[in-house]
Amino acid sequence: MSDTTYTPPKVWTWEQDSGGRFAAINRPIAGATQDKELPVGEHPLQLYSLATPNGVKVTVMLEELLALGVKEAEYDAWLINIGEGDQFGSGFVGINPNSKIPALQDRSGDAPVRVFESASILMHLAEKFGHFLPKDGPARTEVLNWVFWQMGSAPYLGGGFGHFYAYAPEKFEYAINRFSMEAKRQLDVLNRELAEKTYIAGEDYSIADMAIWPWYGQLVLGRLYDAAEFLDVESYEHVMRWAKAIDARPAVQRGRMVNRSFGELSAQLRERHAASDFDTRTQDKLEPVEAE
Repeated sequence: MSDTTYTPPKVWTWEQDSGGRFAAINRPIAGATQDKELPVGEHPLQLYSLATPNGVKVTVMLEELLALGVKEAEYDAWLINIGEGDQFGSGFVGINPNSKIPALQDRSGDAPVRVFESASILMHLAEKFGHFLPKDGPARTEVLNWVFWQMGSAPYLGGGFGHFYAYAPEKFEYAINRFSMEAKRQLDVLNRELAEKTYIAGEDYSIADMAIWPWYGQLVLGRLYDAAEFLDVESYEHVMRWAKAIDARPAVQRGRMVNRSFGELSAQLRERHAASDFDTRTQDKLEPVEAE
């Protein structure tokens, strides 16, 4: 093993020049760093997010509800640029004191209700509108089993494997090996479950699939960490089948675009305020386009 041995100090202190892709926004304290109110649109549901896997969960859910004809699920989606520290503005911290996207404000009642943590938002929307989560019984429990499996497992994929494989300023053999092993174990868990089921909790598409797919589905489709070959994702044939089937859903395709500010311009919709926003070329919202 070639890693340099590190001896932890008796008391850890914050070294602000620790490096890494996200060093500028990582800190050991909470709270707002700036006074910045959040914009509010015309719909009762106000989403403040970014199209990372956690953000995609919620926009997919909202687009799936709208595809079912649930008009009350119309929403405004505002871009939170985490690279510029938008999540530390006072308005955002007021909705999510943890300063992580996504955050939702439900203004449909007498007083606004803040909803933070992606699983909480999925459950809130599912229970509010009566879709994608069974009302009771074993079927509901199975869906929630997998929602919470994702919440507990994905940090090992993102903050573990993704960080040390793709983002850390130095490559450490021990860390990459440790989290690669765990990422592959998790893919094997999903692959075994999906061998005899259409969706992760059974034959019905649910918030469990919406929670898991943005992470593990996009991983095997080659969209996370440029690690598909490294993790031999093609060997997880049942996960691949499931990932492709969900990826083909029109609502999922729309949900992936919302609050996206990176990648191909044609796949970006930085803000979403109406279904018609998808009809205009997304490039028009980002830069001038010469007349054809």
